[in-house]
Amino acid sequence: MNKYPNTMRATVLHGFGSPEKLIHQVIDVPEIGPEDVLIRVAFAGVGEWDAFERQGGYAEMLNMNPDFPYILGSEGSGTVIAQGEKVSNVDLGDQVYASAFLNPKGGFYSEYVAVNAKYVSRIPEGLTLKEAAVISGVGITALRGLEDVLALQQGESIMIFGASGGVGHMAVQLAKCLGARVFAISSGEDGVAMVKQLGCGTVVNGREGNLASKAFAFAPRGFDAALFTAGGDIANAAVDYLRTGGRIAYPHGIHPPLRITANIKATGYHGDPDPEIIDRLHHHIEVNKLSAHISHTFVLKDAQEAHTALNHHYLGKICLQVKS
Repeated sequence: MNKYPNTMRATVLHGFGSPEKLIHQVIDVPEIGPEDVLIRVAFAGVGEWDAFERQGGYAEMLNMNPDFPYILGSEGSGTVIAQGEKVSNVDLGDQVYASAFLNPKGGFYSEYVAVNAKYVSRIPEGLTLKEAAVISGVGITALRGLEDVLALQQGESIMIFGASGGVGHMAVQLAKCLGARVFAISSGEDGVAMVKQLGCGTVVNGREGNLASKAFAFAPRGFDAALFTAGGDIANAAVDYLRTGGRIAYPHGIHPPLRITANIKATGYHGDPDPEIIDRLHHHIEVNKLSAHISHTFVLKDAQEAHTALNHHYLGKICLQVKS
């Protein structure tokens, strides 16, 4: 006999489009398979990729034919309340966090979510339930860029462009953990203050002038590496701060596209989750006490407002509170 309801509250799509397409209603609780866990959701992360998914971007890109109602939410946290017979990495009652990118059984904008256990981890000590909900997507994207694409080495100089955003504020912490010399470019004075609180000593406001002089004062021969989380005129100018032979990484989808100059290696990449990088990020969270900054929290029924907030200036991450 199930110890949970057969129905749940969720914010769903009945068709792709604007934030107004997000509707709060009651639907069936998803069923779990032998390798799944059922999580009672506490918090769900809201990311820019959620907006792309809401608009039908992934469905078109991947030639998907999704079923409706469609539940967004590629990351979140909560408590394990049921598990399949083949699950051994988590137990009933564990507080967990998970990535469920394009999860066929629905996302975290709901009271319950069924996720393959390979994407589920116990929340490390010191990380709040709320932080855990939002750390996976941006953490994996930052880690993929720094370790897998840039192969960042101890003592190298790196510029993090967009350091006060979701991916950027995780990249600042991870690059510091890897022993790099970090030069962070943030958006606004509030962004500078937030990144400094994360322990990055050299942070500049990208909206102010003299970026070039500040950059070359930090790295006179140019930066060894850079991670860009945004594009535009300021980003294109910052490309020139790299040395000849320098390396640039950027997540696919930054807009407008970067203008890449000669003699620099630039690589775009996807931040898709897999068990190996989930374990790596989990290790960094545990050992290096990574934290996630959350600027706005909305209740589940106000997901429309959360998606509208994605279009305005904010720091770090946006979160949905699911459990009341």
